Amino acid sequence: MRNSTPQSQSASSRQTTTVFTSGNSQAVRLPKAFRFDAKVVEIERRGDEVILRAKRQTVGDILKHLPQPSTKECEEWSRVEALIDDPQPQERDWDALLGPAQPEPVTVKPAATRSTRKKTLSK
Repeated sequence: MRNSTPQSQSASSRQTTTVFTSGNSQAVRLPKAFRFDAKVVEIERRGDEVILRAKRQTVGDILKHLPQPSTKECEEWSRVEALIDDPQPQERDWDALLGPAQPEPVTVKPAATRSTRKKTLSK
C-alpha cells in the first residue's frame, strides 16, 4: 500500500503557491513538500478552506489487487462454503455451561369455592 501522507512531515505546514487554469478547471501547483504518494486524492470544502487528502482504499479496491487463488485454495474454500450452507448439529453440554437443571417449582392454586347460599325456588 502506498504512503498516503505528504512526503515531508517536517516541512512548514503553511506555504504559498500559484493557482492556474488547466482546461476548464482551476488547478493548484503543490510544492514538493506537499506532494502525495498517491494517484487519486479527495477534495473537500469546509467553509472557506479546501482540504486535499489521499483517497483511502476500500476493501473492494484491496481485493482487486489480490492474486487469484490456486486450484487447491478454491477447493478448500468450496468445502468451507459447504459447511456454512449445511451446518452439522453440534452436541452441547448445557449442564457444564449453565449448571445442572433445577426442577421448576410447582405452584398450587387454591381450588375455586362454590357459593354456599341456597337458591330459593319460586313457585
